[in-house]
Amino acid sequence: MDLAEHITANRPLAEAICLRLSEEINKLGFAPSESLAYPSYGEARFELVKDPYTGGHNLTCHWFNEANKQRLGRLQFNSDGSFYAEFDVVKPHPRKAKWFVEGVTAWGQADNIKAEAKLLPLSQ
Repeated sequence: MDLAEHITANRPLAEAICLRLSEEINKLGFAPSESLAYPSYGEARFELVKDPYTGGHNLTCHWFNEANKQRLGRLQFNSDGSFYAEFDVVKPHPRKAKWFVEGVTAWGQADNIKAEAKLLPLSQ
């Protein structure tokens, strides 16, 4: 399969993963007026990376901030059918004063998407 075929074949799962990451961001409780970025499969940059263990190809997707080209996140589809995604939030937690939201992550396979926020304690 070439890059375009990988992008098309992974689109349904990728869109479900993007939705799940967005839901995790929304669950944190940021105000509607807060400026937040969300992952979109159609806005990713794609590349195929050879898996050193299986010899197959992994589709890797990267999201960037268009203003300064800083990377915001990554989604990798592994040749074994699993995936891992991370997307930066980088803001103080809106409801927990002693916590900082680094980002959100998602992992699993098509029939089992798990996700959570990555929180860091603020030093006092």
